[in-house]
Amino acid sequence: MQNDTGFELAQINVSRLLAPLDSDLLSGFTAALDEVNAAAEAADGFRWRLQDHTGDATAIRVFDDDWLIVNMSVWRDPQSLSAYVYGPVHRAVLGRRRQWFAAPVEAMTALWWVPAGHRPTPAEAERRLTGLRAAGPTPEVFTLRHTFPAPAPAGR
Repeated sequence: MQNDTGFELAQINVSRLLAPLDSDLLSGFTAALDEVNAAAEAADGFRWRLQDHTGDATAIRVFDDDWLIVNMSVWRDPQSLSAYVYGPVHRAVLGRRRQWFAAPVEAMTALWWVPAGHRPTPAEAERRLTGLRAAGPTPEVFTLRHTFPAPAPAGR
């Protein structure tokens, strides 16, 4: 299925660790990373994910906070992202998140439309998440629960 709007869906998800990544407490999470990342990359509608030279993003910092880890990716549309998030591989890890991460006290996930082929930076994603926290869902930044359509293609 093609998205012919000329836009793709970017997302950021941050989580506050309950312990260092190399701790016994986080061993189940770190052991699942390769499988979860592979499932994302194989998912219909997947376009890109943030990663460092090791193939994951756990060493990339956001908001100048060593206890936050970040996941960023780009998808064809909200439906493809949702299918992955609630698919069996990711859902199994999602169901265990309270073992590894603090309960959120503010928005930790944000979505926004980017021109097809654009790969957002962590700084860009931080601005979007901060905007969501300040104003709630808008056409510029939103959530899976409250999405907005992609901007109209140029010339239409």
